[in-house]
Amino acid sequence: MRIKDLCPDERPREKLRLRGAKALSNAELLAILLGSGTGGKSVLEVAQELMKTAGGRLNLLGAMPLERLITQKGVGEVRAITLAAALELGRRTFEESAIADKRSLTSPEMVFQLMLPTLKNLDHEECWALFLNKANFLISKEMITSGSLESTLVDTARILKRAIEKQSSYVILVHNHPSGSPLPGPADIHQTACVKKALSSVGISLMDHVVVAEDSFFSFSEERTGHL
Repeated sequence: MRIKDLCPDERPREKLRLRGAKALSNAELLAILLGSGTGGKSVLEVAQELMKTAGGRLNLLGAMPLERLITQKGVGEVRAITLAAALELGRRTFEESAIADKRSLTSPEMVFQLMLPTLKNLDHEECWALFLNKANFLISKEMITSGSLESTLVDTARILKRAIEKQSSYVILVHNHPSGSPLPGPADIHQTACVKKALSSVGISLMDHVVVAEDSFFSFSEERTGHL
């Protein structure tokens, strides 16, 4: 069915104007970004098929490589770039709200929830550092290194340098395991010890090292695994 064949208040743009963005489904919001249909399909049908390709989940759509987005029927390069930009803005909005909220990061569960949108569904490992002040408030977070499917090296010198520059009192390391298991390996344990020793030499504490998997995490500070 063509968009113009829908009742005016059911067309995505008009529906958003009348009822607000929250009233729209994910496919309807995507349809607005895509703009128009193609190949005999309405823009809403193209958007619905795109959501189906992503298993109905926006986080999987956001993790989809740009090259794959481009090849989806009815998308192409220009629309794929628009979608990628919009999804990235959504991620950044979430991250900024977490920082602006000024809550103390007092548990590995909070760290897990903060970093899950960034690390979930990646096909490679990334190591991030969270820099905290004396009250455990998040000053900033920064990706330290990006590696392969099975490993990433932790740049201890860079973590130390950035922690000093930001006048951090505490640092939390976070990295992901694309394999799905959050349990740390020997390299994770060794690198954690190295970072802890380097930070303590300048009076900064390594509060925790949280390993994030698909729906679970491991906390070095509590030496336990948690699940959603």
